[in-house]
Amino acid sequence: MPQPVKKGGKEGHFMPQRETAEKQFVIIGAGPAGLTAAYELAKLDLHPLVVEEYDKVGGLARTENYKGFHFDMGGHRFFSKVDDVNKMWREVLNGNFLRRPRLSRIFYNCKFFSYPLKPLNALVGLGFLESTWILLSYLKWQIFPYRQEDSFEQWVTNRFGKRLFQTFFKTYTEKVWGIPCSELKAEWAAQRIKDLSLKTALISMFVKSKKTIKTLIEEFDYPRLGPGMMWKAVQEEIERRNGRVQLNSDVVQINRTEQRIDSIVISENGEQKTIPGTHFISSMPLTDFVKRLRPEPPSEILQAAERLKYRDFLTVCLIVDKPDLFPDNWIYVHDPAVRVGRIQNFKNWSPDMVPDSSKSSLGMEYFCTEGDELWNMLDADLVELGKHEAQRIGLASYCDIEDGCVFRVPKSYPVYDSDYRDSLVRLKEFVSGLENFQTVGRNGLHRYNNQDHAMLTGMLAARNLALGERNDLWSVNADQEYHEEIRAEADLLLHNIGESIEGALARVFLKLDRVAFGLSLGTIGGLALFLATLILVLKGGDVVGPRLELLSQYFPGYSVTAAGSVVGLFYGFITGFTGGWGFAFLRNAVVFLYAAIMHRRAELDLLRKLVEYF
Repeated sequence: MPQPVKKGGKEGHFMPQRETAEKQFVIIGAGPAGLTAAYELAKLDLHPLVVEEYDKVGGLARTENYKGFHFDMGGHRFFSKVDDVNKMWREVLNGNFLRRPRLSRIFYNCKFFSYPLKPLNALVGLGFLESTWILLSYLKWQIFPYRQEDSFEQWVTNRFGKRLFQTFFKTYTEKVWGIPCSELKAEWAAQRIKDLSLKTALISMFVKSKKTIKTLIEEFDYPRLGPGMMWKAVQEEIERRNGRVQLNSDVVQINRTEQRIDSIVISENGEQKTIPGTHFISSMPLTDFVKRLRPEPPSEILQAAERLKYRDFLTVCLIVDKPDLFPDNWIYVHDPAVRVGRIQNFKNWSPDMVPDSSKSSLGMEYFCTEGDELWNMLDADLVELGKHEAQRIGLASYCDIEDGCVFRVPKSYPVYDSDYRDSLVRLKEFVSGLENFQTVGRNGLHRYNNQDHAMLTGMLAARNLALGERNDLWSVNADQEYHEEIRAEADLLLHNIGESIEGALARVFLKLDRVAFGLSLGTIGGLALFLATLILVLKGGDVVGPRLELLSQYFPGYSVTAAGSVVGLFYGFITGFTGGWGFAFLRNAVVFLYAAIMHRRAELDLLRKLVEYF
């Protein structure tokens, strides 16, 4: 009888040696998802083989090197609410993480704005009049929101108001995606900036929230030499456990027999080799995977793959002969006067990213589409562009930038355009039918996940194939911790009825946020009384503001004077906040009672139908 082999890292799970020897796991792609899957399998003594197209591991989270300077392709924060991910980071790279304070700003209209927002900075940068318009716009869209949130523009407008959307979101978002915000689906915003609104941003200016909103985290961990340091260490650990990571191996064909993958064909140094396997995991772009299948999938599947699009970017890496440039980790460039979209200051991520402490390095990120004018520009011209724009923004002097290089990163962002949803559903159904295959990662799922959630899909895919678990990888995204929930069928039926009613009501009557509504009315009321008082004071006369002076009977200490205008600001805010909060409370209470009545009617109707059935 064969002796059982204990699965590494999984107490209580055993696997016969013969079964272990018969399995061959092949993983396509050595990015965070693929390497994490291989790491999980290696801990189970399953000796996975990872094939990677490029000459280094890390995928979109790789670290490039130029003359000893390290450049992160995108800026990767190591922060996660997923315990398994945090545990793996510590297992692999413990002692090589730096705790970094987050500092980022927005560059817009030739000015810098703190992000998250700070009251005085935002007021000075935008100006008093523009700030007032933003608050009025927010108030309007809280009362009269879009009934449906199909597009990114609608989603953001409902939470921030049209004016702030056009100021801080529109230009940058269209730089990134290359399509109008009206064509970008709301799912992207719901994934990336869920739980963030003007209310949460305003409150975060004054109060430290107990709830962590990923968009607003203040600190994060970072490897001393960039994220590539992490993935190089994972590669070494996989190989130490008798797995293999094979670089410079481009997958050109994937062979299948009906619903099973049999082998892959790789191109290595101009030669093609066939690699058989029993189980396959892929983090390559879903579109490429489908196109390389043999026999080919049905034509409608190939057409769906053609409709999925990606956005690419390139980084112009600049070496600056200055020890300190600016305090930020990175800067978002919303200003349409320059083409750069985001700027990384790598020395502020980790001092070890720069080999010479008398110098600094920048990563000027340009969003583009593979094959377009920007993508095809000569490296020397791109370096010149980056140098001129760094100077124009005021971050570095042209004459201090002594060298530069360019790194291109294809298929960085799965595009959530108007065609993507139906196409992805078709592809998901097709690949889910492959018996011994799992697709993982940002590109494998065509989902704009963060690094930690890409890793989680790799973990779960490995457990699905090796342990027979049934984890739904498509449920893992950047804004939720993966969990399984089991409900009794009757409870589930009632829950779905409740959700349907609440969903319908939410579309018709979006909840009016009491605090946000109160803050808006309070700010407007305070500013209105402040301005009205100042205008009367400046206007002067024998009797200044006799009618406004009557407010002193209700607001002790108020007077139509310069000092009184400050008192009026306070009273106006308190009065407006109280009125706004009360109105929102009463309005929401009415909607809640209506919802409760409708919910009860639906339950009674269900009960009547059940009685009639029996």
